[in-house]
Amino acid sequence: MRKLYMPVEIAVLADDEGRPLRVAAKRVSAVREEWLVEDGWWAGRSLHRRYFELVLEDGSDVVVFREPRSRGWFKQRA
Repeated sequence: MRKLYMPVEIAVLADDEGRPLRVAAKRVSAVREEWLVEDGWWAGRSLHRRYFELVLEDGSDVVVFREPRSRGWFKQRA
């Protein structure tokens, strides 16, 4: 059983500035939104993620983020 809203690792190809170009082999058609989350620094459990809401070439919408500590990309959606 998987917890709700848990991130799932996903393959992302990004440009030199860290913006996604492809997600799971699908080309990114548009970036709808981009935001940075920094949280927990005051409690010693810092969270630092750069999120992107993307439209892929097939018209699907996906939210991905980069986890700098793991250097991995993750998909997160309800």
